[in-house]
Amino acid sequence: DRHGLAHGGTGGDDVFDDDDAVAVRELRADHVSALAVILDLLAVEAVWLVYAVLGVERAGGDSRERDALVSRSEEDVEILTDIVLQALSVVFAVILLIKKKLPFKITRKDFSLNSQCKKFLKIGLPLALQEFLTQMSFLALCAFVNRLGLEASSGYGVACKIVNFAMLVPSALMQSMASFVSQNIGAGKTKRAKKSMFTGIGVGLVVGCMVFLLVMLKGDMLAGFFTTDAAVIQKGYAYLKGFALETIVTAILFSMVGYFNGNNKTVWVMTQGLIQTLLVRLPFAYVMSIQPDASLTKIGLAAPVSTMVGIVLNVGFYIYLGKQEKKISKK
Repeated sequence: DRHGLAHGGTGGDDVFDDDDAVAVRELRADHVSALAVILDLLAVEAVWLVYAVLGVERAGGDSRERDALVSRSEEDVEILTDIVLQALSVVFAVILLIKKKLPFKITRKDFSLNSQCKKFLKIGLPLALQEFLTQMSFLALCAFVNRLGLEASSGYGVACKIVNFAMLVPSALMQSMASFVSQNIGAGKTKRAKKSMFTGIGVGLVVGCMVFLLVMLKGDMLAGFFTTDAAVIQKGYAYLKGFALETIVTAILFSMVGYFNGNNKTVWVMTQGLIQTLLVRLPFAYVMSIQPDASLTKIGLAAPVSTMVGIVLNVGFYIYLGKQEKKISKK
């Protein structure tokens, strides 16, 4: 019976059938992913603790030296944490593949070059190049901010942590949009793919407006979660005021980018991304940083301004694709 099964007994055949066994196996496999998240977090905490303790021990009783070493340790731990998380993710992914029953078999022959690799490179390389140059542009942006002094640089760092949280929903929409659109395009459901893009924009705008209000009205409170320095909080809030509009316009841009990625238009995604970054965001931020009355608020405006340019570009490309599809359908 169920009581006996719960305590290690076999139970009756009429209680625990094959379908239940499959469900239990799937449940256990799903637990592997949850366990992976927990262990990842524990690993992060452990690595940070080790570095902090080492910093304190090396500094001895000198408070200034201790603070400096702990600060450097925090920077080191961010790098090491990324490496540890990536390694653990691979390990737990392999465990999940082994535990979960798949409808196909994976053999050594599957881990080799094949005819699909060319397609993967054609789709992935433009996105990889765009991401690389985008990250490089962030380094340049940090250099522009550093012109304003140490407090501005620290405030910008705090603001970036909040920005990462604010961008979670648009980023998730973009990734899920690409997957959903690619499936529908492959199935010939182009209308449903387009509808999903507009649905994503709507959902993103609702969330984006709420985040916008939170950042604009309570940005100083959010910055206070990461530092107790009043000057740094003020600088971080100043940047968030300029950046705040980005939480709304990104909802539109990222949904469109996700649609184009799923529609195999990654070269265009790369092109419009580079135009935004290299021709709008960086020049705008640089000009704002060298003004006599330069402020983080003005530099923060570079993000929404470049995003709005991207929206205009993507709307134009979407209209162009629609006309091309009509021409093809007429033929």
